[in-house]
Amino acid sequence: MKRVEGLNRRMGAGMAAALMAAALIGTTPVYAAGESGIDMSTDYPGITVKAGETISFPLDFASLDGEGHDIALTAEEMPESWTGYFKGGNNQITKVHVNADTASEEQSKDNLADFSLTVPEEAEEGVYEVALKADAGAGNTDTLNLEVTVSQEETGESNFTSEYPEQQGISGTVFSFDTTIVNNRGTNQSYSLAAKAPEGWQVTFTPSGETANVASLAVDAGSSQGLTVAITPPENVEKGDYTIPCTAVSANDTLTAELTVSITGTYSVALSTPDGRLSLDAYENKESAVTLSVTNTGNVDLTNLNLSSTAPTDWEVRFEESTIDTLEAGATKEVTAYIKPCENAVTGDYVTSVSISNSEASSNADFRVSVKTSTTWGIAAAAVIVVLAGGLVFIFKKYGRR
Repeated sequence: MKRVEGLNRRMGAGMAAALMAAALIGTTPVYAAGESGIDMSTDYPGITVKAGETISFPLDFASLDGEGHDIALTAEEMPESWTGYFKGGNNQITKVHVNADTASEEQSKDNLADFSLTVPEEAEEGVYEVALKADAGAGNTDTLNLEVTVSQEETGESNFTSEYPEQQGISGTVFSFDTTIVNNRGTNQSYSLAAKAPEGWQVTFTPSGETANVASLAVDAGSSQGLTVAITPPENVEKGDYTIPCTAVSANDTLTAELTVSITGTYSVALSTPDGRLSLDAYENKESAVTLSVTNTGNVDLTNLNLSSTAPTDWEVRFEESTIDTLEAGATKEVTAYIKPCENAVTGDYVTSVSISNSEASSNADFRVSVKTSTTWGIAAAAVIVVLAGGLVFIFKKYGRR
């Protein structure tokens, strides 16, 4: 009887333990070997670097069971003397949180952290293994194995290139070069941009698809970035070929792209007078002549130069020669212009603009025209005054005594 009671007690205890285990199984998932409710991965688990470099592995995390998890991160295996840490944002971290917003069939992944790995300078060439572990507790873990190949060969060097590194044009042209910076390193690079141009030249850098000029550019590991380099020569640039070295410098690279600009000619013209004076006197409804001095200040001949003017309303301006067929480089030609104020022009100062231009160059000069009273009217007025004075004298003499 006692043996039966003892058996009953042992069976009751066993049933209680079984019920407790069943309760625990109902609330906490138990994962078999090789199974996990979380996933940790990276797009490039195998990478080649040089000794002394620091590389970064972007880490993606996903919930496979639709639950949210706080995941502890550790570097389980790493070669001797190698160092590494997990980072999120600008901080060093030990855990990440994965939201419960992924389905088992359509799993979305989030880049919540990066693993920064530094290869020592003394590392020998070869293939090395690094193991990272993600642990959400209760046996819910995942391991990511990374393969790092250390090589001293400059395979896949970063570069700074242009599809068309040579362009030509006349002075005043803005030369635009489409270039590309390729970062073939295993880490993101921030490149400082600069150009060594002759004095007076302007060089700007604009990322492709953007409008703002920049002085530096970030390029992700293993990717490229388009860049527009705009080169503007000064107005008085001489004819010839000019090479402008452009550099992109990061902590690990110094990249150079040599861009060549060929100036085919400098087109420039100047309009003035032989003595430099830009003023004259004129009279209403009467032409006044002024000598213009046209100088080709460029280094190539100018053709089909046309003279034109802008004057006050009802004024007339004509040129002895309104078109100069050819003006050699450095040559000067004089042309006479005739300015005629309108018939009722009031005495005073006026502005008349004269311009000369063709398809490559132009120049203009503003003349101050002082309209004076005609001397004919002055003489006539004096004569009238004399006649009136004589008449008054005669009248006083004849009738003054009465």
